[in-house]
Amino acid sequence: MSEQQLDPVQLGLFVSRLESVCEEMGAVLQRAAFSPNIKDRLDFSCAIFDSRGQLCAQAAHIPVHLGSMAYAMADIVGQAPWQPGDMMVLNDPFMGGTHLPDVTVVAPIFLDDKLQGFVANRAHHADIGASTPGSMPLSERLDEEGVVIPPTLLQRAGVLQQHLLDDWFGPGEHGDFIAQLSANRAGLRRMGELLDSLPVSFGDAAAQLQDYGERIARQRLSELPQGVFTFVDYMDSDGFGATRLPIRVALTIAGDRVHLDFDGTADQVRGNINCPRSVAAAAVFYVFRCLMPEAAPVCAGLFRPISLAVPEGCLLNARRPAAVAAGNVETSMRATDVVLGALAQAAPELVPAAAHGSMNNVAMGSLQGQPWHYYETLGGGSGAHREGAGLSAVQCHMTNTLNTPVESLEMHYPLRICEYAIRRGSGGAGQHGGGDGLVREFEFLAEARFTLLTERRDIAPWGLAGGEDAACGENYFNGVRLPGKVSAQAGVGDRLRIETPGGGGWGVL
Repeated sequence: MSEQQLDPVQLGLFVSRLESVCEEMGAVLQRAAFSPNIKDRLDFSCAIFDSRGQLCAQAAHIPVHLGSMAYAMADIVGQAPWQPGDMMVLNDPFMGGTHLPDVTVVAPIFLDDKLQGFVANRAHHADIGASTPGSMPLSERLDEEGVVIPPTLLQRAGVLQQHLLDDWFGPGEHGDFIAQLSANRAGLRRMGELLDSLPVSFGDAAAQLQDYGERIARQRLSELPQGVFTFVDYMDSDGFGATRLPIRVALTIAGDRVHLDFDGTADQVRGNINCPRSVAAAAVFYVFRCLMPEAAPVCAGLFRPISLAVPEGCLLNARRPAAVAAGNVETSMRATDVVLGALAQAAPELVPAAAHGSMNNVAMGSLQGQPWHYYETLGGGSGAHREGAGLSAVQCHMTNTLNTPVESLEMHYPLRICEYAIRRGSGGAGQHGGGDGLVREFEFLAEARFTLLTERRDIAPWGLAGGEDAACGENYFNGVRLPGKVSAQAGVGDRLRIETPGGGGWGVL
């Protein structure tokens, strides 16, 4: 192939074709999966990387999945001497993962026996062998949260190591895992067609893409107010007695670069709201991606001018074997709030008030008889902003899943939904009101154990520019209020009610 610069049209087509490959991978994964968690809620993500593990493209899937993969992929791809037909699997949070239910499958792209890059997908499995059903336990150690899979070649040169699959997953999870392999195979086919049609090598095209992304980012960052801007927000609790845990950031905007220092963040805790550094990076990348032009390619180059310092041993950079199940879902949301809060000190017109700030995690099921596992994140209110009101009953920031439809939930599990509604009046008041949360009430039709990992039950989502805070969320079991993080047994006829927080208001009413 001749080495040459792609012209703007060729570069635009290259970006669009990469993104379409990611979208097709996601479509295959959704349609081949068995669990409501993947086929209905779309709790998965797909991306493409170059040979060094730098992000080249992603579909508009789950920000916390893709941001953490973008940060950690360079370390992951150095774990094996790759061959055509390989598939690597991992979920270890301290080796490139997020939390154990999120299982990542990586496959190398080869052309003429030369490694070109990688396709990857990450999907949430409701049963990863945790101590309680739904694999989102109220845990104190990583080993209580399920099977820990270090980077391992599940498929070598096209040969599937079935015994590994049998060791790691129950029979009910095999179908979803095979769907992940199928998604990567679809990506490899499409990438083969793309590589054959490029006027330059994939490595050259990817390098030009990264440089283009960096130019866009530097231009945008140079337009922001200069200076150091600080913010602090708090986690409600870790579920084991530690409360009001600070996450602090000092955001420095200097020319066309930004640096975020999380010094002063609480030390890692006994409960599972700890997270690996890659999750903190995902929150940072997400916020700054939102500031970029809509057509900016989501690639590693877009994040080159952004650096972060996260003290080792804090909530956002925990040491093994810290429990991390809720760090990926709850602490990532608060880290997002903190970065947005710091940006609001610099440019309040660009930033919304705080969203509901919790993924409102509900996990339940039974390990007795015919085992079943249900897991869902629930939406809430989004924050209002200068241009208008927040939205009600939506997923915000680090999650981008759908709900489990009532019909699907009741078909798959011994559950009945008694109420599913907007929680009127829970958004913060202001010139523009924050969005309202939602109400979801479950009735148990069989004995089960449930676990809630929720935040913003004590510390409200903040308003901005004089807008009022939103209402905190509330959890009830048979009419009795529960703490934000709890695990309990339920009998037939018992009811669990989740009322999620709203979003903060914007502007003086």
